[in-house]
Amino acid sequence: MTNDFPAYGERRVPLPPPRHMPQDTLTRTGAPASSHAAGATATMAPVAKSSTTATADRQLADSPAAGGTSPARPGHRAGGRGGSRAKSAATGEAKAKPRDAFFDNAKYLAIVLVAMGHSWEPLRDGSRSAAALYITVYAFHMPAFIIISGYFSRSFDMRKDRLQRLITGVAVPYILFEVAYTLFKRWADDDPGYPISLTDPWYLTWFLLALFIWRLTTPLWKIVRWPVPLALAIAVLASVSPDIGDDLDLQRVLQFLPFFVIGLSLRPEHFRLVRRKKARILAVPVFAAALVFAYWAAPRMNAAWFYHRDAAQELAAPWWSGAVMTLAMFGCSLVLVACFFAWIPGRTMWCTALGAGTLYGYLLHGFLAKGSRFWNWYDTPWVHTPWGAVLLTLIAGSVITVLCTPPVQRIFRWAMEPKMTWAFKKDPVGMARSRN
Repeated sequence: MTNDFPAYGERRVPLPPPRHMPQDTLTRTGAPASSHAAGATATMAPVAKSSTTATADRQLADSPAAGGTSPARPGHRAGGRGGSRAKSAATGEAKAKPRDAFFDNAKYLAIVLVAMGHSWEPLRDGSRSAAALYITVYAFHMPAFIIISGYFSRSFDMRKDRLQRLITGVAVPYILFEVAYTLFKRWADDDPGYPISLTDPWYLTWFLLALFIWRLTTPLWKIVRWPVPLALAIAVLASVSPDIGDDLDLQRVLQFLPFFVIGLSLRPEHFRLVRRKKARILAVPVFAAALVFAYWAAPRMNAAWFYHRDAAQELAAPWWSGAVMTLAMFGCSLVLVACFFAWIPGRTMWCTALGAGTLYGYLLHGFLAKGSRFWNWYDTPWVHTPWGAVLLTLIAGSVITVLCTPPVQRIFRWAMEPKMTWAFKKDPVGMARSRN
């Protein structure tokens, strides 16, 4: 790459003074070049250069590293070698922009908690401590995931390339894994009649369907004046509406909606606020108090409230308790999510690269989590001892870590991130640019 353009955001170095030409230098018309014309040429050079750099900056702002792609502007084409240099500079800067280690660390640690929570579920009946850990983790691990998903959906609109990524990165994995999980249940649970239904997600696939719906509604949440209160009101109404049913898992879609909308409303300074030293110190007693409360509530509270998949009446509770529990749990979840974020490292660590593969770990570990129930692994007595629970927790963390690694990503990328260029119409503007 040439050094004709400064790095993005750096101060421009002044150009050297123009070199004096002999008096007999001719212009294109054959006339002697006057000193006025030479001065004008020298003056125009930096101006043209600034214009080209501005073009590169605009391309960089629209690059994939900045949250989108570089759509072709109708009638716009880079001019000559200067345009190529600008495009190269923009592409180089976009590729050089690193991922934010904080969010990758947060996603990895959250997915580890998901796997551990699934490993604790069969232990709750015989261990009050396991039940307390389970309740505490379920109060914030999926809200944290959903808030991060909302934060990275802020730039979503109905642009063609973003809709394509929504289909290939969310809709297609949902269809593939919904079918795969159903076939797995038929085989492992000896239930050959279990139906395949794309409108009734089974086990983990609900999150993909919910993310698809949430992201499609993103433009609507950007134009309303009070998006979070509106989303919270919708969640409250859902919690007292048992007639919603199981189609599309709408109870979870609506009851978890406020966390996605909060993610859309957050800015980088909000994450910096909860990562201050004072917030980290306060997070310790808050988490301790949450564990104590969970230990007290474990035998008294229905853990299904934390799944957000049922209305209050479906949990054998009075209708008004749905509104009370939704608001109370929303507040508790937000506090615990803030405490969780407060202790997430912001530097690059050994696990940072695994944050890019959390979807792989999320969808793949479900086969082992469900298989352990189908094949009665928890019937072994040692699993229900304290040391057995500790070992099971370590195994769950290790398995989910392996499933997030790059080799696993390469093996299953065809299902998680298919390109599918054959399935979409070609962009006529892009085709015109390529011909030119």
